[in-house]
Amino acid sequence: MAMVMVVTILVIVSLLLKVAYETISCYWLTPLRIKKIMEMQGVGGPKPRFFSGNILDMASLVSKTTSHDMKTISHDIVGRLLPHFLLWSSQYGKRFVYWNGTEPRLCLTETELIKEFLSKCSTVSGRSWQQRQGSKHFIGGGLLMANAQDWYHQRHIVAPAFAGDRLKGYAGHMVECTKEMLQSLQNALDSGRNEVEIGEYMTKLTADIISRTEFGTSYHKGKKIFHLLKVLQTRCAQASRHLCFPGSRYFPSKYNREIKSLKMEVERLLMEIIQSRKDCVEIGRSESYGSDLLGMLLNEMEKKNSLDLQLVMDECKTFFFAGHETTALLLTWTVMLLASNPSWQQKVRDEIKTICNDSGIPSLDQLSKLTLVSPNIPLLSLFFSYKYLRFIICGH
Repeated sequence: MAMVMVVTILVIVSLLLKVAYETISCYWLTPLRIKKIMEMQGVGGPKPRFFSGNILDMASLVSKTTSHDMKTISHDIVGRLLPHFLLWSSQYGKRFVYWNGTEPRLCLTETELIKEFLSKCSTVSGRSWQQRQGSKHFIGGGLLMANAQDWYHQRHIVAPAFAGDRLKGYAGHMVECTKEMLQSLQNALDSGRNEVEIGEYMTKLTADIISRTEFGTSYHKGKKIFHLLKVLQTRCAQASRHLCFPGSRYFPSKYNREIKSLKMEVERLLMEIIQSRKDCVEIGRSESYGSDLLGMLLNEMEKKNSLDLQLVMDECKTFFFAGHETTALLLTWTVMLLASNPSWQQKVRDEIKTICNDSGIPSLDQLSKLTLVSPNIPLLSLFFSYKYLRFIICGH
């Protein structure tokens, strides 16, 4: 009995020592070693704090630069949104290392060096542990967070869904969603509102388009999934701020409990849609899983005999995340620039009126003829007719 207790104690002590060593190595020894190696190569950077690295420094700098409104509209917003990059590049040169918690970040500003890195190190570079862990419950192991061979494999599965001819087939959805958004703007004006938050309308527009193109007939359920993902994105971002502290992802905190609940609900809804597609194919009601993004993804995976339902759900969440926010921001920025440059408003109106003969919505064949609009405004906005574009800019 005594021998068993001694062995048990030794096992517990060895486990504790192992955990202690790995913790010390992760939070002190390894960062110190990396810092020394980089300094030997002439690459410096701001001094990191224990646990948090330079996170607090970055937060403080961003807080100062964004505490007041911009005096003028300018494309040069790096100093406002990423002031730490400008400060540290002036202090440490064109390449420097800063720390996001215990993870080093190498900032490169030399074009040739960036090209060399992307060409020679693409197979070993990718998303870091903190990035993958912070988004694990949000977009999981989708293409956006995949590394190395996983990325290569998933890219070949997803790529066919974004072929040019297939994307053109979504034009009808884009037009329909745009009309609905414009009608909601008209309703707001008719109700007596003099101002609208155009960013909210653009976000709703792109979310509606992604919902329809990704889930087709399950459009309304897709909108519910989108809403849950927006909340989940916020909660994961809040929780990821504490990833630099040991074991924080296991704490039964409010954020972690809510994240788990939201993730389960999103995946339940996704699984319902996926299962309904599978049932239709299995009972012979349909020959394929559908022509929307989800259907094409399922079809491609079946062709390659790699139907991983968790991966399908992660890719669906990735489509939502990557497919709507960037486009909504670009549309909002475009409308703002047109609203602040009346001469360009008129040039764009005249071009659309000439190409489309003031007939309404541009056709797909007419899009390539829009020389002023096409290089600067994403595909969604090209479906605005002359009168629609005038309405969005001027409100009439």
